[in-house]
Parts: sequence; C-alpha cells; structure tokens
Amino acid sequence: MGSAPFYINCGEDMAYPIIGVTTYQEKNDNGLPIVALLRAYVDALVQAGGVPVLIPCNLTDRTYKTLCGRLDGVLFTGGGDIALDQFRCEPHPSVSGVDEERDAIEFALLDILVHNEIPFLGICRGFQLINVGLGGTLYSHIEDQMPGALKHYNYPEFPRSYLAHKVKVKGGTSLANILGETDLSVNSLHHQGVKNIPAVLEPAAFAPDGLVEAVELPTHPFGIAVQWHPESLTDQPASLRLFRAFVEASSKQR
Repeated sequence: MGSAPFYINCGEDMAYPIIGVTTYQEKNDNGLPIVALLRAYVDALVQAGGVPVLIPCNLTDRTYKTLCGRLDGVLFTGGGDIALDQFRCEPHPSVSGVDEERDAIEFALLDILVHNEIPFLGICRGFQLINVGLGGTLYSHIEDQMPGALKHYNYPEFPRSYLAHKVKVKGGTSLANILGETDLSVNSLHHQGVKNIPAVLEPAAFAPDGLVEAVELPTHPFGIAVQWHPESLTDQPASLRLFRAFVEASSKQR
C-alpha cells in the first residue's frame, strides 16, 4: 500500500517572500556547465527571512517573464564585468568575465522590476548593472581612469570581509534610514565603478575619493543598489538591516 500524500499548509503563516537571485555560468572540475552563486547571498536572504530562488541565465523570454511574475523581489548579485558595448566607456585590458547572456536577462529583468514596481536590491556588479540599465555609464577600470582613486579591488589579497574604506551615506535617503548610520566601514572588491549617474537615480553613498557607492530609485517601492558586499558583512547590524528591509519590502509585494 502506498504512502499517504503529503500536504503543505500554504496559509498566511507560510507567506515568506520569494526572492529571485541572479547567478553566473561556470564549469565544474569535470568541465560540465553549472549554474553558480556564492552561498553568502543565499545565507543573507535566509537570515533576513526571505526564500531565495536561483535565476539561471539561459531562460527564454517566456520563461523569465513567467518566473518574474511569481517573484516578490530580485537580488542582482556580483560577478564578471558587463559587456562594454552596453555603455559608453573606455576599453581596458582588465575587463573580464563578460557573459552577454547574463547581461541580456538581467537588463530584461530590471526593466520588468522597474515598470511593475517589484522590489530589487543590487550588489557590486548588480549595482553597476542597475546604473547602466537605467542610462548611466561606468569606469571600465577605476585605477587608470579616475584621478586620485582609492584602491577598490582588495581580493584575494584580503578576505571578502576586509573593511577597506569608509562610505558616507547621504542623510535623508532611504538607504540612510534603513542602515541607521551615515558613516559606514565597507569591503571593496571591484575594479570598475559608476561614472555617470542617470537622472532617475539618486546617489546615496560616496567613498572618500568621491566615487558613488550606492544609488536608489526614489519613485520605486524598493530600488536600492550598493557597490560593496553586505552579504559578506552580516555580522554588522547595518548590513543585516539592509537585507531585512529588502525582504520586508518584498513581503509587502506578496
């Protein structure tokens, strides 16, 4: 005799927000293609009360639109550089990890999220992608293109949790209200950075050298992006507050 069917209670007490998380494409030690993501992103969302769902890069128009319609929020994660033909910039030999398939699906997702007012959070590459997707540009290599720049790429010389420099969070922004702090010590793991900010975005934090380190979309229920990696700093209350605010906004979307 077969086992009894298993039913899940999906009532109000089970209504945790479903958060889509962007991924990158790689090959494992056997040379087989995999969908990949650093676990720290997933851990941070789970710690904040979200339910992460990985978004592969090879979805068709129909499938990513179907998925997006069932998500309560999207986290744009870090990773390789955005293809240079997506924005006006000076080419540089350090540009690496370009995945045009990933670029395409993430820009398409961003467009849906913005126009349907679905919460999103961008981190590192995700921060840069949001800036480019809404009409901004990047430094393709900060060190050679921004006079007086700090050293912004500190890995693998230092661990991902290494506090490389401070950022000044602009008072009165949503980010400042969420973090509860305007002077923040952050890690720094990027060789590219935002150059021109589109008019629809508001700069929300700055590095000591003047580089913009966070932006937000003021007209959106939750549209925030940061250049540093808060998923590696969840031992800091401000970083955890950022993820909790994102999950809470996504919960309201649900």
